[in-house]
Amino acid sequence: LWSKRSSESSLTLFSHMELSLSHRLFNSSSSLPSLFNSRIKLSQTHLFSLNNHHQKLQFFTGLHHKLATSMEPQTTIPHAFDNGSSITSSETGRIGEVKRTTKETNVHVKINLDGTGVAENNSGIPFLDHMLDQLASHGLFNVHVKATGDIHIDDHHTNEDVALAIGTALLQALGDRKGINRFGDFSAPLDEALVHVSLDLSGRPHLNFDVQIPTQRVGTYDTQLVEHFFQSLVNTSGMTLHIRQLAGKNSHHIIEATFKAFARALRQATEYDLRRGGSVPSSKGVLSRS
Repeated sequence: LWSKRSSESSLTLFSHMELSLSHRLFNSSSSLPSLFNSRIKLSQTHLFSLNNHHQKLQFFTGLHHKLATSMEPQTTIPHAFDNGSSITSSETGRIGEVKRTTKETNVHVKINLDGTGVAENNSGIPFLDHMLDQLASHGLFNVHVKATGDIHIDDHHTNEDVALAIGTALLQALGDRKGINRFGDFSAPLDEALVHVSLDLSGRPHLNFDVQIPTQRVGTYDTQLVEHFFQSLVNTSGMTLHIRQLAGKNSHHIIEATFKAFARALRQATEYDLRRGGSVPSSKGVLSRS
């Protein structure tokens, strides 16, 4: 900025002097040789000044680029798996990818913690897809879920297995958890509803779910499955998760506020703490799934 302003000042000075010289030239032909010499000398001085400032600007620009590059968090792609088989991916970031196949469901989940909020979810349960869209949008994760299951019986098995797969994908994407904030805390309002979520990526699975959903269903979705979803996710990710409803009467609003608060808290916890310098956020020096 200093170099740029200095260059601009030199250019302004040159312009003013050029106008003054031109005026004198127009009114007095006798001064023609001396004026041309003055202009040539001034131009040479100005060009020399510009060259110096340009060199300084290049130096500081290069230095800033080097500093910025050295401070960028270095991310790796954990090795995703499907019962021991590797799955390759050209996407960059902290990625977890899981395929879970049972006699009841067939689930494929991919999550990128360093995404932009892309959601491609088709679980066969429309309301669950809507909630997974909230996870992607408000967490700025890329979330891809494709599942088929025995929803002709009910949504229980598919809801559970999708959550188990998401928890496992989170576990993969987090890796050794070096440099992350680890803790996340957020309260999300949605009209009359207000839900508070606090979580710790500790490696120790625990769920405290204090939410009162007044109706048994939202659309075709059994509202009992909300708690079961988070319990399943906690079990495979190794997360300590507290969810507490502070206000709310509308079932849809309460559940959606829960997923939004969870997404924002998880985003806080998975983001990098630059002051930590890549160390594990634990006094024990290690964070792992118990």
